[in-house]
Amino acid sequence: MPDLKRLRRSNRNKMIAGVCAGLASWLGWDVTLVRVFFVVGSFVPVIPGFLVYIVLWIVVPAER
Repeated sequence: MPDLKRLRRSNRNKMIAGVCAGLASWLGWDVTLVRVFFVVGSFVPVIPGFLVYIVLWIVVPAER
């Protein structure tokens, strides 16, 4: 069975709730890039980035 990496909020590399750091780790991206996407996404009127962040904060469990 392949090693499936689960999406978890980071406890080590967090600024607010660890959502961006956990998402960056899960995607294999740089955390700064993910944070920039969330900031830019906050200015998009369709689905604001801060709303997505709050939903992910609630839904994604913290790492152990």
